[in-house]
Amino acid sequence: MLMVRKQSSLVLQSADAYRGTMLSVFAGLGLGLSLIIAIGAQNVFVLRQGIRREHVLAVVAICAISDAVLIIAGVAGLGFVIAAAPWLVVVARWAGALFLLGYGILAARRAWRGGEELTVDEADAAASASSGRTATLTRTALAPAALTTLALTWLNPHVYLDTVLMLGSIAATHGENRWLFAAGAVAASILWFTALGFGARHLGRWLRTPRSWRILDALIAVVMIALAVSLVLPVLAG
Repeated sequence: MLMVRKQSSLVLQSADAYRGTMLSVFAGLGLGLSLIIAIGAQNVFVLRQGIRREHVLAVVAICAISDAVLIIAGVAGLGFVIAAAPWLVVVARWAGALFLLGYGILAARRAWRGGEELTVDEADAAASASSGRTATLTRTALAPAALTTLALTWLNPHVYLDTVLMLGSIAATHGENRWLFAAGAVAASILWFTALGFGARHLGRWLRTPRSWRILDALIAVVMIALAVSLVLPVLAG
């Protein structure tokens, strides 16, 4: 009888531990998605690269790995450093605003001049017919695309406030399961950027004309410049 009670107690403890583990993982997954899924400079750039089918894997990998590093840093305690040195966020805010403003101006210039479209040349015709791939008239080199992705990620002050400070603080409430919470948040980042980058290619059918690309670049310019203004408004208002 005593053995049965001990076994039942062990089963209940295992069930509670499993339940706590899964709750931490899904809490991290849910919070991670809620922070990432928003109209932001990083998402807009990933979407554009996905539509153009340019260096999508590299861009998605940089975004996901950067988020993973920031999440781990937040859970490990970097959030306390940022809280103790708020000037770091101010520096990132101004640097990010200048970068977004410059990128928005470039997008506005592309929208004004036009000339971009999705097309398939004769050499790629057979491959495109079987795989659905398209090429662009003007392609961006890997290095500028990678550097832009890094800048949009690491010069965004909201990354440090949301991903590092807030997510790290919430992870601490999960105690021993905080790293499972972090794993869920990292999984959310990987799922989102993979879906956004590689799913955007299905929008290519509506972006085969220069006019459609001018409209897209105009929208990107508006979003980027608006985000740049929103970054410095709190500093100017304070």
